[in-house]
Amino acid sequence: MTSFFDKLDRPPMQAAATLAVAVLIMGIGWAFTAAGIFTVDRLYAWSIGAALMLFFAMMNSLLSLRAESFVKYWGAAIYSYMGLGLGTSLAAWGFSGIPLNDAGSYRWIYIVVTVGFIVFLSMVNVMKAIVRYAEKEEWNAPRRR
Repeated sequence: MTSFFDKLDRPPMQAAATLAVAVLIMGIGWAFTAAGIFTVDRLYAWSIGAALMLFFAMMNSLLSLRAESFVKYWGAAIYSYMGLGLGTSLAAWGFSGIPLNDAGSYRWIYIVVTVGFIVFLSMVNVMKAIVRYAEKEEWNAPRRR
């Protein structure tokens, strides 16, 4: 039987866990505002969504080092990221009442995080290829060109 932490190697599970944390934090902010304990900014939910999408992008890229097939992982990671983006956007819209187009610079933040995610995944793939090549190279007597 696999544990929850063993399943976190899979991008869909990472996205689901990240989305759950995002909704929980957004809900706590909304509850504090509704209870009158303190008031959070109306764009608080959008900042939480963007921050946790960046967290997912970095952690997913690092965990892709452990993947046996990078092509399969890449596809699952991209679809998971798209689902996470949709989920955090809908949750932020629901908690704040402000659509993404009216959320100021958060639309651009989402775009930058998305481009950064693709760059992170590509860098990890290139680093893996370089390490794989270096492991095959005979270092005792390097090839002469």
